[in-house]
Amino acid sequence: MAELQSVGVRFTPLPDQEFGGGCTARGALSLNDIGTATTNLGPMTCPLARNFAAWVRHAVRPAAQQVWGEDVVRVETMGTYSCRNIYGGRSGRLSQHAHANAIDVSAFVLEDGRRITVLEGWNGDGRSREFLRLIRTSACRRFPTVLSPDYNAAHANHFHFDMSGNGFCR
Repeated sequence: MAELQSVGVRFTPLPDQEFGGGCTARGALSLNDIGTATTNLGPMTCPLARNFAAWVRHAVRPAAQQVWGEDVVRVETMGTYSCRNIYGGRSGRLSQHAHANAIDVSAFVLEDGRRITVLEGWNGDGRSREFLRLIRTSACRRFPTVLSPDYNAAHANHFHFDMSGNGFCR
């Protein structure tokens, strides 16, 4: 939390919670302001928040400047905490979302209002592809697990980042 404060990220610490079924939010916080608007953020672990804020600041925004000459003004997510199994299945292992340790990112809005979605941009025009691959590559250096449309059809419309694993990037 000290790292987040030192770079001007505003957040609210949350009490540890047990939700039943093995779902938890321990050492979690709510991000209030990372310097770029974000949507649908719920509880997330402190390491996830730290890496997400740094990724937006040091990868997403510079990549948008490099590719379009514009800043990203909003990062759209599909959320963080969700008490569910991997892929939302009825059985199997709990997702890292069930521990507030994952975030799904679906789109980026530029200063001029253009919206770059993972679903349309991953195989879209050249600049969208370049931007999304640049930020996915950067994410692979910040998050132990990164899943993108290259991984499987379930990730066609978003990037999944979580703090488990040992450098799985696809």
